Amino acid sequence: MAAQLGGQPITILREGTQRTTGSEAQRGNIMAAKVVASAVRTTLGPKGMDKMLVNSAGQVTITNDGATILDEMDIKHPAAKMVVEVAKTQDDEVGDGTTTAAILTGELLAKAEDLLDLNVHSTTITAGYALAASKSHEILEGLTSDISGDDEDTLINIAGTALTGKGAESSKDILAPLVVRAVKSIVKKGVDGKDTVDIKDIRIERRVEGEMEDTELVEGLIIDRTRTHQSMPKRVEDARIAILATPIEVRSMEFKSEITLTGVTERRAFIDREEEMIREVVDKVINSGATAVFCKKGVDDLARHYLAKAGLFVIHRVNFKQLKKLAECTNGRIITNLDELTPDDLGTAGVVEEVMVGNGEMIFIRDCPDKKIISIILRGGTEQVVDNLARAMHDALMVVGVVLEDGRVVAGGGSPEIELALRLREYAASLKGREQLAVNKFAEAIEVIPTTLAETSGLDHIDKLVELKSRHEAGEKYAGLNVFANKIEDMKAVGVVEPLKVKLQAIDSASEAASMILRIDDVIAATKEQKGPKQAPGLKDYEV
Repeated sequence: MAAQLGGQPITILREGTQRTTGSEAQRGNIMAAKVVASAVRTTLGPKGMDKMLVNSAGQVTITNDGATILDEMDIKHPAAKMVVEVAKTQDDEVGDGTTTAAILTGELLAKAEDLLDLNVHSTTITAGYALAASKSHEILEGLTSDISGDDEDTLINIAGTALTGKGAESSKDILAPLVVRAVKSIVKKGVDGKDTVDIKDIRIERRVEGEMEDTELVEGLIIDRTRTHQSMPKRVEDARIAILATPIEVRSMEFKSEITLTGVTERRAFIDREEEMIREVVDKVINSGATAVFCKKGVDDLARHYLAKAGLFVIHRVNFKQLKKLAECTNGRIITNLDELTPDDLGTAGVVEEVMVGNGEMIFIRDCPDKKIISIILRGGTEQVVDNLARAMHDALMVVGVVLEDGRVVAGGGSPEIELALRLREYAASLKGREQLAVNKFAEAIEVIPTTLAETSGLDHIDKLVELKSRHEAGEKYAGLNVFANKIEDMKAVGVVEPLKVKLQAIDSASEAASMILRIDDVIAATKEQKGPKQAPGLKDYEV
């Protein structure tokens, strides 16, 4: 970019840099964000459609999870990436509502565009959106119901709502109770006396065999591996576990070298010494008192023979993340040098065994001493089915965990959005400045959720929106759209509820992202510097 100063051109940006300013920059960013939001809009709700995503390697992903779709789309536009970040943040914080957050971001920007056309300044719009988001917290908290961890029926309904629309609803009567049982098993009391849930304590394993109904919960850690030798025991009780990040084999030389053997005697001596070295390595493991060994790297064939002869249960090629989780739940220590292995480094577990799951074996570690570990084995007919089920289960586990921590829920089916829009319009009337225009637009944007629910269910969204508004104005604050019955019902009464935190997080993330995009009035896109002969800078060549 160049500028004129007294007739003298001065270069302040690298040649080829593109700059967009003012209204053009704003409109470009808004358009990019709206396009991304519209890409996931049809996936919203229990009857939302799926997207098929094919990457450059030909791998296929079929899903209606907003965060997964946006992540797989490999978006390049910087403003559009902010919508992707909204979905990722929603997924990380509460696990569900990713599509809602993305759609709401796009709709807030679309409504802001209407105000920009009326010459309302973007800072006024963002101020109004901030007021509306803050007021939304107050309104939503007035629509909540408190639940406890003992209210299992409500928790199952919440898990079922999270599973619905993700390809798992046909089996939700089996999966939802399993989700609740898994999450309740890992609840701990925090320092403030409140319940805390770490979903990382629930391990998900996949097996592309059988049906979704065959999915099962196991109290313990599961590792998808088999014993390294068939002569090893299949089950070890009161196991003492050696956790190794080093191979059980002869250590290779650090430098490339060549050994020349001139006769049979030398060759025999070399083999004997190699076997002796392997025996020494194996003895270090046996002498530690270990009865089960989990190794990140390989185990030599001869070492397997000696270990099997000693009655040890040995698994190798274990993923390091699983190795860390094993060390955590058995109170063991990961060993990187066998010379350092002592009995104090061993972990303990009540049972370590190889179990047949479907047509293959898996390793189960049960009765760990301190840390409660839950594993869920997902089953399905194809890899895509299992992957979809894994995403649905993740969402369900997260939302149940959020509810157990927060203890507050709101009705589903678009009910809180309609009530929110109604109350925000009343709030806007109390404001005196131009911010009331932005609050009104915020209320309009919120209505995109029930509108889209009706559209994806094949219903007339105008008729349903009008009926919803009239029911809420009549005082039915829990009235929502039951897409399975195709009618307006009290969603709280029929058990369709969602965590309050999911709604609050979606509103906060969407309003913050929309405000950030609206405040951008200058986009400078730099290009890579062209390599060429260096020249001494002259008066015309100032770059910053």
